[in-house]
Amino acid sequence: MIEPLAPEAASRRGAFHTLTVSDVRSLTADSIEVAFEVPAELRGAFDYAPGQYVALRKELEVDGELREVRRSYSLCARPVTRPDGSGEIRVAIKRGLGGLFSNWANDTLRPGESIDVMSPAGTFVSKRAVEELAQEEDVFVAVAAGSGITPIMAIVQTLLETSPRARVDLVYANKSATDIMFLEDLADLKDRWPTRLAVHHVLSREQRISPVLTGRIDAEKIRRLLTGVLRVEQVQEWFLCGPFELVQLVRDTLADLGVDADRVRFELFTTGTAGSVEGSRGREVLDSAGPSYRIDFNLDGLQGTVESPVAARETVLNAALRVRPDVPFACAGGVCGTCRAKVVEGTVEMGENYALEKDELEKGYILTCQSRPTSERVLVDYDA
Repeated sequence: MIEPLAPEAASRRGAFHTLTVSDVRSLTADSIEVAFEVPAELRGAFDYAPGQYVALRKELEVDGELREVRRSYSLCARPVTRPDGSGEIRVAIKRGLGGLFSNWANDTLRPGESIDVMSPAGTFVSKRAVEELAQEEDVFVAVAAGSGITPIMAIVQTLLETSPRARVDLVYANKSATDIMFLEDLADLKDRWPTRLAVHHVLSREQRISPVLTGRIDAEKIRRLLTGVLRVEQVQEWFLCGPFELVQLVRDTLADLGVDADRVRFELFTTGTAGSVEGSRGREVLDSAGPSYRIDFNLDGLQGTVESPVAARETVLNAALRVRPDVPFACAGGVCGTCRAKVVEGTVEMGENYALEKDELEKGYILTCQSRPTSERVLVDYDA
């Protein structure tokens, strides 16, 4: 059931727009960089802060049937706006084992392809204002592994180009030199700012001159890097992006070294398939004669209502998708934050959360892909 909300209840939020692929560049044997042309009339919808991501939506053939697939990818370059008002955004897509969208993109994506792209979102951005950066001799450190370099590229470029006094250290972990995404781009940045950018490549399957840069990053190695190579006490802000184990290891080590958590920005990446939802329809639930939760939600100025059987234990997102296929989501694994909404009434129980900040949780925001009702009625607002 869909009902109009009062005009003042509607607010702007991310929406999908169809963009055309303008360029596809090979980065490694299993990763590509994809550029999308942004027409002048959509330029405002695709303004973004370095570190944010976009969700991509495409119908792909699966077992002989078309199926909608959504995945989130970080923007890997600074925003580009041309004199005529048009622009460009770029993402990097690394092939993942069993990754339906990533494998399709690496195998077949070419310029001219049309893909639905959601307006940029995400909080993996610097807390420092541009005006502050220009005045300070701040030190920033980024730690990335594999495709975790994607948002870091945009952040590092911005820090170096925005502030002539900022210095950046990048610790980048990969298996071997052939796995390094943006290898030439990083070398170009280093050549451009030799005294302000230091890149420390850590390779787990290749011998480096320094033992600390050779082998898999473990607790001992990260502590040696943080205390021997970097000057922790001078770092204004930290940016961490990679698999959960690495990000959590660095966060724990920084906490042990007395670094304030407010100075540490982090984002996780996943390469698997989306979580417990199916396309834009939601996973079907069996009819139940037992009690149900009532889930109301506001989205784009409309209110939707759906009954969710208690026995089904389905998430707010899955229930909402059964009556509104345009409910926003991407990873459905608690990582990207695309399905963020605010609880207005009722209570929920949230599972994984790798996307929401502490202050967002305190204000009542949840990840609907991870939240299940715990009260008879729940009202969430995607427009909040």
